[in-house]
Amino acid sequence: MDVFKMYHVAILNKSWHLLEKIASGEKTVESRWYKFRYPPWNKVKPGDTLWFKNSGEPVKLKARVTKVLQFENLDEEKIKKIREKYARLLGLSKEQASVIGDYFRGKKYCILIFFDDVEQVRPFRIDKRGFGSAAAWLVVDNIEKIRL
Repeated sequence: MDVFKMYHVAILNKSWHLLEKIASGEKTVESRWYKFRYPPWNKVKPGDTLWFKNSGEPVKLKARVTKVLQFENLDEEKIKKIREKYARLLGLSKEQASVIGDYFRGKKYCILIFFDDVEQVRPFRIDKRGFGSAAAWLVVDNIEKIRL
């Protein structure tokens, strides 16, 4: 096991149907938008393993991180450019990208995590204790530490 490799669990909004888009290959980039620098800012890198789950459900997919882009000091114009350039890779139609535009408003940081080698895994639950109940991204050095 590579001691520098990290494991990430991305918790998705079930109502946006992103897990299905990842499984089908329609979505190949995960994005996180923040007002402040939260993980995975400066914590995710190519070669890391990315696990996906819908909120309230078990982990169901795994992928390999291939590239990471970080943007800071965002304003409305920069946000719009990022959304437009990457909407298709994020699995968003133009209509969806504009509808959820309010979600991005006021964010100062954006992380785009490109991934490939998506695999379905035997579903497993995780223990989020110590990460905060609202945490939507977990970073661990060993997935077994949080697997239930």
